[in-house]
Amino acid sequence: MNVAVPPPPPPHLRLYEFAKTALIKIFSFPYATVCDLYCDGGVDTDKWCDAQVGHYIGIDASASGVSDARELWENKRKPFTAEFIELDPSDDDFEAQVQEKGIQADIVCCMQHLQLCFESEERAKKLLNNVSSLLKPGGYFFGMTPDSSTIWTKYQKNVEASHNKGLKTVPNSIRSENYTITFEVEEEKFPFFGKKYQLKFASEAVFENHCLVHFPSLMRLAREAGLEYVEIQNLTEFYDDNRIQFAPMLGGYSASFLDARGKLVTRSYDILGLYSTFVFQKPDPDAIPPIVTPDLHDTDNAHEEEWLRRQQASADDGRRSHTDVLPLDHEKGILGPGPADMRL
Repeated sequence: MNVAVPPPPPPHLRLYEFAKTALIKIFSFPYATVCDLYCDGGVDTDKWCDAQVGHYIGIDASASGVSDARELWENKRKPFTAEFIELDPSDDDFEAQVQEKGIQADIVCCMQHLQLCFESEERAKKLLNNVSSLLKPGGYFFGMTPDSSTIWTKYQKNVEASHNKGLKTVPNSIRSENYTITFEVEEEKFPFFGKKYQLKFASEAVFENHCLVHFPSLMRLAREAGLEYVEIQNLTEFYDDNRIQFAPMLGGYSASFLDARGKLVTRSYDILGLYSTFVFQKPDPDAIPPIVTPDLHDTDNAHEEEWLRRQQASADDGRRSHTDVLPLDHEKGILGPGPADMRL
């Protein structure tokens, strides 16, 4: 009797799974307590199992998502303890409920749905405050989200092309061979919150609903919540920076994702370039800072120190403007990193 072999997941899902696995490998450590926000039925518990974490906390606003995650963990007999909580990570009462349960995590991750919290500044602020309440000092908050810099730059190229053709209407979609992005409202300016769009991959029949994540606002709200910015990096750059370590792993997901030198082929570059990692850390006041001898001739350090001095002065007199929130890197643009050929 022949048993039908299910088809492999579509390319975008395999690439996304690779990126999640790589991030977890970098930031996890044995016996860590990890909190998985929007745990989505526990789809990543195998990855945390491989990372040898000690305790897993799955939190999701969906009752079915929490139930599925619990069932998956129980059926596979994972070698770590776990608890599952039905709770919206962007709710007002999240912090109180977490504190009541005595939950503190070494790692908080959000591999899905950070972008949904950018429907409004209030929801995004609540999420980051809730993350900060979960994290132990020194702990990391990381995950992935669609890269707003890549998306908005492609959209602006379409707008510019339509103006050059003398067209009066602004196009509301972006198309590649791998996906289509359609904005809900046609507009030429990028609002910091509530910019809605739909993402449809070529291999899928349904749309995903998202909001653009304005990276400077994410960084500002994280800092206000007590989280320090570590990195926001497009997945193509993330892969290139870690290629020696992760090329064999990505090749295991599909040999067609890479060329003979281990570099991303066009399809992989296009799909991975749609996403970005984000990493923040909760400061540990008891940590002993490393002893570093300053280089008095390093003009980059001098520039950074001057920016920090101005930031502190601005904070002290209460007159910090929105553009003072972060140093503007003119190579990467106001929206944050994107692939080199897509930066603003």
